[in-house]
Amino acid sequence: MNQLKEKFAEKAGQLAAEIKTIIKENGDQEVGKVNIAQIYGGMRGVKALVTETSSLDPEEGIRFRGYSIPELREKLPKAPGGVEPLPEGLFYLMLVGELPTEEEVQMISAEFAKRVQEVPDHVFKTLDGLPVDMHPMTQFSIGILSMQTESRFAKAYREGISKKDYWDPTFEDVITLLAGAPRVAAYIYNRKYRDNQQIGPDPNLDWAANFAHMLGFDSDRFKRLMRLYLTIHADHEGGNVSAHTTHLVGSALSDAYLSYTSGMNGLAGPLHGLANQEVIRWILEMKDALGGGMPTKEQIANYVKATLEAGKVIPGYGHAVLRKPDPRYVAQMEFAKEVMPDDELVNIVWMIYDVVPPILQATGKVKNPWPNVDAHSGSLLVQHGMQEYDFYTVLFGVSRALGVLASLCWDRALGLPIERPKSVTTDWVKHTVEESKAEQFFTD
Repeated sequence: MNQLKEKFAEKAGQLAAEIKTIIKENGDQEVGKVNIAQIYGGMRGVKALVTETSSLDPEEGIRFRGYSIPELREKLPKAPGGVEPLPEGLFYLMLVGELPTEEEVQMISAEFAKRVQEVPDHVFKTLDGLPVDMHPMTQFSIGILSMQTESRFAKAYREGISKKDYWDPTFEDVITLLAGAPRVAAYIYNRKYRDNQQIGPDPNLDWAANFAHMLGFDSDRFKRLMRLYLTIHADHEGGNVSAHTTHLVGSALSDAYLSYTSGMNGLAGPLHGLANQEVIRWILEMKDALGGGMPTKEQIANYVKATLEAGKVIPGYGHAVLRKPDPRYVAQMEFAKEVMPDDELVNIVWMIYDVVPPILQATGKVKNPWPNVDAHSGSLLVQHGMQEYDFYTVLFGVSRALGVLASLCWDRALGLPIERPKSVTTDWVKHTVEESKAEQFFTD
């Protein structure tokens, strides 16, 4: 890992100097305006963060360091004989902005395989003390938080470390956390759903394949699915709840374990990562309500309209930023069309894709009627044998670690300050509106 660490230090030094110059020469330049609707609307669209790892365009979707998902599937190194990219390669790309070689990805895989053995025993004892029926995301958050005893950054800060070196122990924490997160997740899965029949890591497997193995899924097809899944869920620029929360907590110099756990608590919300379990639950409930088997498009349309009339949303449809079908959804659709084109459940997912957007568009209330990543992922997991959909957000969380922790390394390397936006009261807003009206009156 020293090679990657040295490359990151070189890149970070160059960018830090460039940013310093930008701020010095252009710091007063305005990059956007904030309106009252944005103040009350969750700061939607306010340009107030810098995230180097990825950028989300409303029309074309996510790009990781400039690369689209189809480009990643083509250009990133793959496992021997494999067709999907190795997520380790995406981590390398997000961290240093360069496509890795096969040797560089193998280096990361080997380091993860070594450090996965370093999850301390007290983490598993902590998990064993939790109620088995506790939601897997709550258990995952607690399990990761209990790893905080291993934080090199917390120890280095306590002993005294120069600000310019904050990134170094953070980098080490990030690698250790990325290695250990799949093992913690798999332990929770096997404890909750498989009568605590634990499966140890295999040092000969890549990160995603090892995760699949520890979960008890050793088929080549499931390993392929995990490589795709962990790649496409890894990052979605910096303003989403899990990424922003990790950054926000990290800006207080909380270590990687504390920061990532905070992000996972955000991911567990039904308006964020928990949506993937809500999608598959809704589809299965619809299927039962329609008598089982393959429904018609007309039946689906009537069920969708009834759902909307009841004041509910259609899970998996709509996105805060995207205005076209999510490329992550498309990638999963392509996977399914290749390996399981006749599967009943995925065909229902595709029928929903045909039916829902026109209905949502007809309401005139929806800015984005298209499916997002959650609309497809559950069906693939169910048909590969993982039917415990309460666990799906944990898979999402393991993947999202790649992006938010790469960003945390950059936060430390660039010396980004504690985040502290200004808040205002509604009285301030009303006073500002009245002042604006008065100024306009005298101007007219």
